[in-house]
Amino acid sequence: MRLVEIVGYCAATLTTVAFVPQVVKSWRSKSVKDLSFATLSAFSTGVFLWLVYGIILGEMPIIVANAVTLALSAVLVVLKVRHGRRS
Repeated sequence: MRLVEIVGYCAATLTTVAFVPQVVKSWRSKSVKDLSFATLSAFSTGVFLWLVYGIILGEMPIIVANAVTLALSAVLVVLKVRHGRRS
């Protein structure tokens, strides 16, 4: 594995893992009142586009990180839709 790939995987891991506590907190508390739907939508769209970009380039660090992050953000969007009305 080349150094550039190692750096890519490290960056991808850190930025993806940083998002996990928000998902866990929202999942456990069922509270999403402080999450903006507009922000979640823009973030999810951006992550999707990064995923497409990674696929086009064939760069696994970009693909893996953004696929996982997109799944995490999708959980938050679902929680926001499901529990947002109660907040």
